[in-house]
Amino acid sequence: MNAIRTGAEQLEKVLPLLENRHIAVVANQTSVISETHLVDTLTALSDAGGHAITIRKVFAPEHGFRGNVDDGVTVKDEVDPVTGIPLISLYGKQKKPTEEDLADVDLVVFDIQDVGARFYTFISTLHYVMEACAENSVPLLVLDRPNPNGGYTDGPILEPQWSTFVGMHPIPVVYGLTIGELALMINGEGWLRNGGRCDLTVIPCENYNHGRPYSLPVKPSPNLPNDHAIKIYPSTCFFEGTVISEGRGTLTPFELYGHPDLPGDFSFVPMAIEGMSMHPKLKGETCYGEDLREFSPEGGWNRIELRWLLDAYAKYPDKGNFFLPFFESLAGTDVLRQQIIAGWTEDRIRASWQPGLERYRMVRENYLLYNDDERPDCNP
Repeated sequence: MNAIRTGAEQLEKVLPLLENRHIAVVANQTSVISETHLVDTLTALSDAGGHAITIRKVFAPEHGFRGNVDDGVTVKDEVDPVTGIPLISLYGKQKKPTEEDLADVDLVVFDIQDVGARFYTFISTLHYVMEACAENSVPLLVLDRPNPNGGYTDGPILEPQWSTFVGMHPIPVVYGLTIGELALMINGEGWLRNGGRCDLTVIPCENYNHGRPYSLPVKPSPNLPNDHAIKIYPSTCFFEGTVISEGRGTLTPFELYGHPDLPGDFSFVPMAIEGMSMHPKLKGETCYGEDLREFSPEGGWNRIELRWLLDAYAKYPDKGNFFLPFFESLAGTDVLRQQIIAGWTEDRIRASWQPGLERYRMVRENYLLYNDDERPDCNP
C-alpha cells in the first residue's frame, strides 16, 4: 500500500501556488514535512534563492506556533526565534485575523493537524480564518491532513444556540471529514458570517481514505500525547464538562478518569505538569475511577462510548453538582444532560442521535474528497 502524502508534503503542487506571493501561514507544531516544520522548509527554500516566497507572518492557534503553550493559556504575539517571522496570536485577545493583519498578505496557507472531534478548537480557528479571508478578499490554501478519527460519524448534532469556540458548526461530535473537507463544507453550507464565501483551494492528501488508519507523526496538542488518547478523546472529553477529572495532570490525559468521591481500586493524583496542565482539575487530590489505557473496542473505533460518563454519573453521590455549565458547550445541546439525569440508557441516547446523523451524512457526501472504504487509490 502506498504511503499517505499530506498536502504539505506535495511541494510540487504547493510551491507554484506560493511563488511571488506574500503569504501568511496558520500553523502549529504539527505543520511538518517529514520532521521539518513547513515554515522552516519554505524559509529555507526562499533563502536558497530558488523560490520567491515571502512569509509576512504566522498566525498561531491554541498551544502556540511551536506547540509549547499549555492548554487554555493565552498565546502571545511575538517573533519566532528560529525564523524571525512575526507571530500573531489567534488564541488571546483575538481569534480572527483583522483587516490590518491581512493588509500586506495576498495568500493565507492553513496547515494544522485535526483529530476529528467537534470540540477540538483548531477547526474553530479554521472557521475564523476563512471568515477573515472572505471579508478581506484574500484567498486561502488548505494543505489537507488525514483525520485519525475519520472512519465514522457519531454524537449529537450541535444546535445553533450552543455555538461557542469549542463547537461552532451544526455537525456531530465526530464528523468524519478531514480539515480540508470541513473547509469545503463550511464554505458550501454558508456558515461564514453573512453567508460569506472564501476563495478556497484544498491540496488533498494522496493515498488516503477515511477507512485507512493513520498514526500522527507529531502529537497534535500537549494533552493528546499518543494515538490511543486521540481515539478515545471523543468519548472521554465529555468529562471536562463535569466535576470528574478527565486525567489532565497525569501523563495519560483522556485515558483515565476519576474523582475523590467515586468508588474504585484504581487511583491517580492530578499534578501540575509543565507543558501539559499547570492547573488541572482536582489538583493534588486522590481520584478513584477507571484506567482506560488498555481499552480497545471489539468492533473497532466506530462509535462514541458513553458508558463511562453514564457510570460515573450513576456512582457520583452529589448528582445535582455533577455537571458544569461547560457540558452543553461540549455536547452542543442541553438534551444530553437531560437524558442522563432522566436515566436513559446508552442505547436509547444513541437512538435519539440517529435522525440528525442521517441528515448530516447526506450533507457530508457533497464534500468528500476521499472514499470511506479502505482502498488506497481513492482520491478523485
